[in-house]
Amino acid sequence: CGSADESAKYWVGVLNEIRNRGTEDIFIISVDGLTGFADAISAVYPKAEIQRCIVHQIRYTTKFVSYKDIKAFMNDLKGVYQAPTLEQAEEGLDRLEEKWGSKYPSSVASWRNNWPQLSAYFKYPYELRRMIYTTNQIENYNRQLRKVTKTRTIFPSDDALFKLLYLATMDITEKWTGRDRDWSKILSQLCIYFEERIEPGDLE
Repeated sequence: CGSADESAKYWVGVLNEIRNRGTEDIFIISVDGLTGFADAISAVYPKAEIQRCIVHQIRYTTKFVSYKDIKAFMNDLKGVYQAPTLEQAEEGLDRLEEKWGSKYPSSVASWRNNWPQLSAYFKYPYELRRMIYTTNQIENYNRQLRKVTKTRTIFPSDDALFKLLYLATMDITEKWTGRDRDWSKILSQLCIYFEERIEPGDLE
C-alpha cells in the first residue's frame, strides 16, 4: 500500500505541473496500468475518462497462459476486447471466465478487477476506439528518444541532455502533421459527448 501511495504522490505532482502549465481539462486519457497513476488522474482531473491500454493488458494476461492453450485462449479473449458493444464484451468476459477461470484465475481476474478502465472505450465509435485503446503511440515516441541517447553514455550536464531531447522532440513532432481520415466524424461525436466542457474553438 505504501508503494502505491508513493507512486500516486509522484503522479499527482506530474499532473499538477501539467495542469499548472495550462491543461485545464482532459476528456480521455490512455494509461498502461502504472501503479498509482489512475488514482492521481482522478485526483487532478476528476472528470477525465480513463482507458487502460488493451495491448498491455493482453501481454499481462497471456504471461500466465501455457503455450498449448494460448491460441484458444486468445481466440476467446478477442470476444471480449474486440466486441462491438459493451454488453457483448461483458458476455464474452463471462464466457472467458467460465471456460478458463479455474485454470488461469489470475488472467481472468485481471480483466474483472480493471474492467471499468478496460471497457471505457466501448461507448465510443470504432474510429475513436482505435485511437485510445493503446498507449503504443507514446511508447513509440519514448523509443525514438532512447534512440538518440543510447549512443551517448555521458552528458556534460543535465542541460545538455535536455537540449538533445528537446531537439529530438522537435524532429519527431515535425512528422505529426497528418490528420486522421475520420477526424471529422470523431470531432462531431466528441462535441456531443463532451458538449458541456468544450469552449468554442477548443477542437479546431
